Amino acid sequence: MTGQITYRLPGALARKDAPYWDPIEAASDDEIHALQEQKLVQQLIHLRENSRFYWDKFADEGVNIHEVSTIAGLQSLPFTYKDELRESLAAEPPFGRHRAARQADIIQMQASSGTTGSPSYVALTQSDAAMWQEMSARGLFSCGIRPGDFVLHGFSMSKGFVGGTPVLQAIQYMGAVDIPVGADGGVDRLLRAAADLRPRCVVGAPNFLLHLASEAPKILGQPASALGVERVIVGGEPGGGIPAIRQALEEAWGAKCCELLGGTDIGVIYWGECDDQSGMHMQCRDFIITELLDPETGKVIAWEKGARGELVYTAIGRQASPLLRFRSGDHVEVLDTSCSCGRTGPKIRCVGRTDDMLIVRGVNVFPSAIQNVVMDMQPATNGVMRVFADFEGHTTQANLIVYVERGPGQSSDDDAALKADVETRLRNALAFKADVRIVRANVFEKPGVQKVALTIRDKSELPQ
Repeated sequence: MTGQITYRLPGALARKDAPYWDPIEAASDDEIHALQEQKLVQQLIHLRENSRFYWDKFADEGVNIHEVSTIAGLQSLPFTYKDELRESLAAEPPFGRHRAARQADIIQMQASSGTTGSPSYVALTQSDAAMWQEMSARGLFSCGIRPGDFVLHGFSMSKGFVGGTPVLQAIQYMGAVDIPVGADGGVDRLLRAAADLRPRCVVGAPNFLLHLASEAPKILGQPASALGVERVIVGGEPGGGIPAIRQALEEAWGAKCCELLGGTDIGVIYWGECDDQSGMHMQCRDFIITELLDPETGKVIAWEKGARGELVYTAIGRQASPLLRFRSGDHVEVLDTSCSCGRTGPKIRCVGRTDDMLIVRGVNVFPSAIQNVVMDMQPATNGVMRVFADFEGHTTQANLIVYVERGPGQSSDDDAALKADVETRLRNALAFKADVRIVRANVFEKPGVQKVALTIRDKSELPQ
């Protein structure tokens, strides 16, 4: 990969039958670590010389970057937190005190979706944008997109959201053709484009793609499974790793479903699932050093099967908005450290985010885990639920209120039994007590452009 932006990578079409997008994905740990350490030294120098944010941070922490030249040494450096980035952005808009490239060299900006506060605006140089294309291509390729494919774009296409323009750019870069309708274009346009153009792949948020499929019979007079889609690729919110949602997506579209993961602060896509469907691979270890942090102890833990922790990222080779030891808030389980596909990066499943986690009488509960239980109870439910957090912060000593939609055609006469059944299953599966409220089917707003928020804090959003 070069630092030059290109619509299509030269030779992209020849990679159609390759086992992975880039051979680096199958490099040994020793090869990766040697490359990472070389780039880490260069990145630290870049931060010290070009980022006033990190200059001050290093001075405040008494950090001598010349003493850090190894992956192990990285652990001696301070974390970067989301709140610090917000303060940095407010201090020097638009890109903050952590901007580390000349304004004249910035050719693109993107923004987070702002679901946990004001959006974070991220600057990219030409080299950064080319890096984003390369990283995303690896994830999209592992999830099943191939050069020459038509891909229906179901993420929001709004400028500034990384699921929009950057994903489109990555799809073009890898030699596929993006159908740029987007969730903003509406369900009708997306489905009619799918019927007209017969895309091999669809990308989007899992809950929205489930809703899209459910509308196909009404709008097209045929099920989504008749549209010829072979691969459904999901990300942007919990769901792709929830067995019941994955099964529902595969049945609705008649296609294999694979999951991807990324984020605006570091890139677009840097985790992707292969055909084994056994977890998302870290495929960009030449651009990102990823640590696994025990959030209880604050200590880095080994990448071992069964380990659980929070992902911490350090960008290497990044120019405009580089981050050092960034606490992502993504909590994951390591499913394995090898795979039959040949990729050598660890495989994970995201179990939730720090921002989403609730502590119910001392028990950590992720709303996505509740959704998994409720999805498994179809057709008594229709799989839709919302947590009502009627308390400040993330901790409560009361039973957690959970609204659950009954299944279509189910009688309200059975609500008492359904309530008891859901409460029992949640207690058995997740070890917390819920106060379940059964409501009619389709009472909550259908998924659209915005990510689905499983937790409600405003009483006005509750069913009346």
